[in-house]
Amino acid sequence: MNNSLPFTPSADGHRRVRSFVRREGRLTTGQQRALDDLWPRWGLAFTPQPLDLPALFGRQAPVTLEIGFGNGESLARMAAEDPERDFIGVEVHRPGVGHLLQQIQALQLSNLRVACHDAVEVLTLQIPEESLDRIQIYFPDPWPKKRHHKRRLVQPALVALLRSRLRAGGVLHLATDWEPYAEHMLTVMNQAAGFCNLAGEGFSPRPEYRPLTKFEQRGQRLGHGVWDILFATCTT
Repeated sequence: MNNSLPFTPSADGHRRVRSFVRREGRLTTGQQRALDDLWPRWGLAFTPQPLDLPALFGRQAPVTLEIGFGNGESLARMAAEDPERDFIGVEVHRPGVGHLLQQIQALQLSNLRVACHDAVEVLTLQIPEESLDRIQIYFPDPWPKKRHHKRRLVQPALVALLRSRLRAGGVLHLATDWEPYAEHMLTVMNQAAGFCNLAGEGFSPRPEYRPLTKFEQRGQRLGHGVWDILFATCTT
């Protein structure tokens, strides 16, 4: 997903933070059909009220939220491989949402819901405080040019919001294949209040629950690096 934190004017003239830049590709016929037919079952419409997560999934279970799931294949795989955990995916690009809905139907997943809205607003208005067990952001847009660094998704203000939505001991998992962005994210997390690095210091090995994408596997064959960062909420 092409994530960022650009400022856009709101109705009252103030600048407001958004979690993305919309760069939407063309919907396939199958993706449009999924949006038409499957969204009513698996989609999360945006409303400015907190969700009742146990009621949403029909059970009490750990909940993982992913920001920017791309085409959704890795998220669908995680949901299929961990049926005791519930998942929410947030993505603004409708082709990716449509593709994930197709995956949900194909794999008959009951533990995954999809939101197509700005993640900052979803987190602020729909996700209750201390309700999530894990938040994951994988391969966000690195915005490599210095003048665009302010558009990077992982910034102190967002991290503070994510901290408020995680339960005690909940985990924020970041991953990138862009080393300068990895260093930026690690710096932000090291300075964030209420988080402790699960690696002690530096980067973490990739957890088994995070699938290797085809893009990542190809990058590994070419010698490209991938950096995982895992921080848990803590009181020190």
